[in-house]
Amino acid sequence: MTSSLMTAALLAGGVSAAQLPLIQPSQIPQSPQFPISAGEKPLVSSDALQGQIDPARLLQRAKTLYHIAEQGIDEFNHPMGLTPGTNNKQPVYGPLKLVANHGCEKSDYPDLTGAIALVSRGTCPFGTKSELSGQAGAVAAVVYNNEKGDLSGTLGTPSPDHVATFGISDADAAPFIKQLKEGKKVDSIAYMDATVDTISTTNIIAQTTGGDPENCVMLGGHSDSVLEGPGINDDGSGSLTLLEVATHLSRFDVNNCVRFAWWAAEEEGLLGSDYYVSVLNETENQKIRLFMDYDMLASPNFAYQVYNATNAVNPTGSEELRDLYTEFYEDHGVNFTYIPFDGRSDYDAFIRNGIPGGGIATGAEGVKTKDEQAMFGGVAGDWFDPCYHQICDTVDNLNLTAWELNTKLVAHTVATFARSFDGFPERSKVESTSVEREEFKYHGHKLQM
Repeated sequence: MTSSLMTAALLAGGVSAAQLPLIQPSQIPQSPQFPISAGEKPLVSSDALQGQIDPARLLQRAKTLYHIAEQGIDEFNHPMGLTPGTNNKQPVYGPLKLVANHGCEKSDYPDLTGAIALVSRGTCPFGTKSELSGQAGAVAAVVYNNEKGDLSGTLGTPSPDHVATFGISDADAAPFIKQLKEGKKVDSIAYMDATVDTISTTNIIAQTTGGDPENCVMLGGHSDSVLEGPGINDDGSGSLTLLEVATHLSRFDVNNCVRFAWWAAEEEGLLGSDYYVSVLNETENQKIRLFMDYDMLASPNFAYQVYNATNAVNPTGSEELRDLYTEFYEDHGVNFTYIPFDGRSDYDAFIRNGIPGGGIATGAEGVKTKDEQAMFGGVAGDWFDPCYHQICDTVDNLNLTAWELNTKLVAHTVATFARSFDGFPERSKVESTSVEREEFKYHGHKLQM
């Protein structure tokens, strides 16, 4: 008996080269202007900076960002990251062959010459499975989930031995695994038109001209979206919040420098923030008193989420930042919930290199519980962001109530630390080797193992 498995994906070529300003000055509702000459600006305060936040301006920025993003609408909906195409970008044919164990050792692989490998997820990165499949002669590889649900991810650093690699759910894989274990033949076809290339991208870093340059508060959001959609919540909401706060902060004096970062290539595996931290020498590392991550601040089915950054397992100062967030929510009479660090956003490189870190979010593809519905409203059983990493992540995918409050919280944290670090722990020697932590399954939003 012969069955067949067909896996296909298409990667469209070309990226729009047009670069447009996020918003024209004439489109921004004007707020009262403070004098900006030296010595005439007031010292920033939390109330004053929060008072500048206008939800109408945030929404206008989001509409302008979407106008830019929709120019690439034909390029959305792409397959797993960093996989090469099939040979000559043509369909390949061969028997499906089951790989032993989790496919993490060469000994797990039979002779796969001309075959398509079927490999379980688990134990080692997807890139290792693809590489070993290629070394065994496979023309493509299919990784099936060892947990419930669909599977997508990234192969990580390209290897000349990588082959076109696909992810499928445990349910889709089950009948083929059964047939192969019964000794039956499964004919398979794979096709992927994809190109892996090295391109340059750029972080954007902006720092106040005033304030103590030896003591900087740093905050960031990522400027890219996934290829599957325009990313107006993920992370247009965080990036535009930074822009809004930075614009208004320019009207104030600060005692400590404030550094804003718009990270490149977060969705490809935190590349921009990883690079930034990796090239800091110890002196420059020590100047960053803390880093605050702002990724997805306006999910439509939101919860107010705070990273549960304790000093016991994170650089000292992370817990004090966490408590500043929770005190703000308590002062405003709203509920909040703690979420763990899981390696999925740009805080990762900072906390791994001894810099105190934390942040807030409103939820991605997690499912809202009944308890969370009671705390925050919304719909239990639905994702916090039903359009997470999809083409529907547009302006209509924003909850302005959550976005306004969270932008004011960002303004509050910036103003607090721009005025003073009193009561906040001093930086100690870089702790990257002293803090033990479990290796995360994720690096950015993509599974790496």
